[in-house]
Amino acid sequence: MSYAQRTSPTATDPETGRVNRPELTEASSATDTAGVIAPPPLIYLGALGIGFGLDAVSGSGSLPPRVRIPVGPALIIAGSGLLGSFARAFQGAQTPIDPYSPSTAIVTDGPYRLSRNPAYLGMALTCAGIAIAANAPWALVPLPVAIAIIDRGVIAREERYLERKFGAPYADYKRRVRRWF
Repeated sequence: MSYAQRTSPTATDPETGRVNRPELTEASSATDTAGVIAPPPLIYLGALGIGFGLDAVSGSGSLPPRVRIPVGPALIIAGSGLLGSFARAFQGAQTPIDPYSPSTAIVTDGPYRLSRNPAYLGMALTCAGIAIAANAPWALVPLPVAIAIIDRGVIAREERYLERKFGAPYADYKRRVRRWF
């Protein structure tokens, strides 16, 4: 596994090859977060809820079964797979998933080799799949707004936080791997 973890930003553990960071004190851990505007799942669920509301009010629009039946479930499966692999990568790096908890590592394995934000991509795919599978095309309308909110109100803040916290190792990772895909 390649990720940064625990003691000093410049020290490397010879056994694991991990780049280490300073230990947090209990007092500093309260402010040692990215300060995201809202929990990302709630942003996506809110958009999906608004979308289903739009669909119920509009009553128009229908997706053909030849699109709805294969595409909806495929997106749900792909999104869920990304979410599962993201969770496993964080668990392996022993860093919290909660964006309101201090990060203890830069995760660069698994889906993080291809995207810096596979969880948010997975959530977007899952929401799109749910809307399509439910034959609710209006439920797709708020999704780009949710993605923009995630991009600016969550990802941009997380990236600034991770650069401050981990410095050069994160900046190097950011140069190598795209934000979304």
